[in-house]
Amino acid sequence: METFFTSDTHFGHGNIIRSCNRPFENSYFMDEALIANWNAIVTPRDVVYHLGDFAILRGNVQWKRNRIIELSERLNGRINIILGNHDRMSILQSGRFESIVPMMDLKMDKRNIMLCHYAMRVWNKCHYGSWHLFGHSHGNLPGHNLSFDVGVDCWDYAPVSFGQVEKKMAE
Repeated sequence: METFFTSDTHFGHGNIIRSCNRPFENSYFMDEALIANWNAIVTPRDVVYHLGDFAILRGNVQWKRNRIIELSERLNGRINIILGNHDRMSILQSGRFESIVPMMDLKMDKRNIMLCHYAMRVWNKCHYGSWHLFGHSHGNLPGHNLSFDVGVDCWDYAPVSFGQVEKKMAE
């Protein structure tokens, strides 16, 4: 079992292609590529922390809920959502997610990690070597000290493993 982190998939959001210069023809092709990239590295037993902006969907509430169910069932792993500015708890609760929270303090291999959609200059235990992983900035905000962006725009449109996070932090 491995642990992965990601953010800002923006499933269903056609405008993100233009605003972030994503290499997809439309949201259908973007969604399919994101799902394929995700499932190529994440197994059903792995844990994934998604740091917000999972999907931005147009349509009525029931259609959005059905789409969240479909997306969450197609993605490998035990998915935990950290809410982003575009996420709606009432819609996400329809999906197959282990947790949906505003932010999370995580402990892995004796390392404290703060997970939040937004970048922070200081966070819990930062003065004791705690890491901070964030999204929201789509690669436009450099990491600060022991923090960096785990969004798909920074990681070839795929989740990043804990091993990759360790390597990046060592740099």
